[in-house]
Amino acid sequence: MADLASQPTVIQSLYSWFREGKLYVNRQYQRKLVWTLEEKQKLIESIQKQYPIPAILLSERSDGSGIFEIIDGLQRLHAIFSFIENSFPDLEDNFFDVSQFATAKTYADDNIFEVESSAQKLSAKGVSTILDYTLALSIMRNSNDEEINDVFDRINTYGHRLSDQERRQAGVSTSFSTLVRTLACSVRGDVSVEKLPLYDMPSISIDLPKMQHGYDVRADEVFWVDSGVLRSTDLRDSLDEQVIADLIACVVGPELITRSKVTLDELYNSNSKTSSDLASQLEVYGPEKMEDEFKYVLAEIIKMCGSGGEGKLKEILFNKPNSNSFPSIFSFIFLALHEKIIAENKKISDYKALKDALTDCGASLTQGQKATAPAERRKNVNIVKGLMEDVFVDDKDPRNHIYVDASLTDIENWVRRSGMELSNYELKQGILRLDGKNEIDDNVVEKIFKTACAMANIGPNNTGKIILGVCDSPNDAERILEIHGVSGKQVASRTIVGIRREAEALNWTIEEYFQYLRDQLSGSGLSEPLKSGILTNLDFNSYYELGILVIKVPPMDEPSYLDEEMFWREGDQTILAKSAKDIATIVQRF
Repeated sequence: MADLASQPTVIQSLYSWFREGKLYVNRQYQRKLVWTLEEKQKLIESIQKQYPIPAILLSERSDGSGIFEIIDGLQRLHAIFSFIENSFPDLEDNFFDVSQFATAKTYADDNIFEVESSAQKLSAKGVSTILDYTLALSIMRNSNDEEINDVFDRINTYGHRLSDQERRQAGVSTSFSTLVRTLACSVRGDVSVEKLPLYDMPSISIDLPKMQHGYDVRADEVFWVDSGVLRSTDLRDSLDEQVIADLIACVVGPELITRSKVTLDELYNSNSKTSSDLASQLEVYGPEKMEDEFKYVLAEIIKMCGSGGEGKLKEILFNKPNSNSFPSIFSFIFLALHEKIIAENKKISDYKALKDALTDCGASLTQGQKATAPAERRKNVNIVKGLMEDVFVDDKDPRNHIYVDASLTDIENWVRRSGMELSNYELKQGILRLDGKNEIDDNVVEKIFKTACAMANIGPNNTGKIILGVCDSPNDAERILEIHGVSGKQVASRTIVGIRREAEALNWTIEEYFQYLRDQLSGSGLSEPLKSGILTNLDFNSYYELGILVIKVPPMDEPSYLDEEMFWREGDQTILAKSAKDIATIVQRF
């Protein structure tokens, strides 16, 4: 049984915990950063006025690491720390004066965050008031996951502070809920490890158009909002997860389900027959198979929208402009495509023809409450299938492009994750020099080998990815535009420019480019089984016709070498293991 200890702690001490990486967020039961600027400012005002604020509840890890998981208080803690780090001013437009807090100043001097140097600042007394404020801190010790989930669920039942879907997902770890969470994160672009430091939360949180907190995931760039299927505020309330949950249940079950709040509640209620039946159906179908199929069908919808010139899904389906979201009609489109592609083994032969076939079809499909019953949903799915009947041909071998190759969302999420998981990802614009001569840079090819070796030496159960066709600097992106005329696609702070431009500059086909890299890898001094593992896992994705090549570094059970030398990763740096101590450290990992 868990022990609960009261440990009042001043803000300046908690800030040190924050920056030392002692405060963690478990995404299984914690939601995203969702507070508005006004909510954050009012919390700061309460502290300034010495008003009491609700207690913070943490769970201490039992491994003696001094790490705490936040059970309740995520929004409050992040608001306080982001105020200290000059993310926003108080209600009087005063920014926290970092120069008067040595700990924060050290991190600012190390460029961990930027200081608003020209803004008006809190007085010394105002800074002290913030830093010396004592938060009511309660710490659960010796607690197991079941107890933590139970506490979290009870806390968020009082006052119903979560949205319906957040409440359903919170603390639930079934195959169904995990699949919904995984797909939702993948489509939104906030994929991350399950547990991450609090200071990394902005990188996986959603910035709404009117909020502009500087979070890395922009709502208006996420498929659901960009296409008009959902509003940005719907994304904040996790309505995208409702859409995904509904679609999964429709696909893996024997028939379409009723689209309603009651049905969704039943799907997540472990004591209900609906939930039990779904668990069995998903086990038979296969969660990984469902995940691959969902990503593939979604990518096909995105490709259709981009054919014959860019177009938003809402603009295609509805001839008359409107501001309404259309999750029910999206479900008809998705399910119709899924049945044609998966159940009937078909593939789209002409994306522009598909786009034309679906133009303004929204007017002939049922929306709202009338479109929730299974029979009515089936009727609408069949209408869509009839409209698109002539744009498919037989798919003789769907296995590779649906279940093996990386999806469009996988590529973008790997690019986003590269900024957080530095050791596991390496981005390369390509293998050509950027001097305009279109010559292969042998140093880059050799560095790829060294990086692959270093990633393999991170330790067992680790997978690395070297992605060719992505610029990690604006200068390289500008140079590629100048040389090859390719502007690329922006994903987070990176620009995806692809490697098709390099193949064309070399007068090669993509297949010849691919074979060149295979030959170079085959002839490299990489040790076995690493070399064979990499050659087996080379992956190409057309990615908006730009072309992305992914070199996957599979997990190894023993240290790896390159020409009898050992390499290791420190952040995003690949380093030669020179000393006996370095080599021993690598060996000990295995």
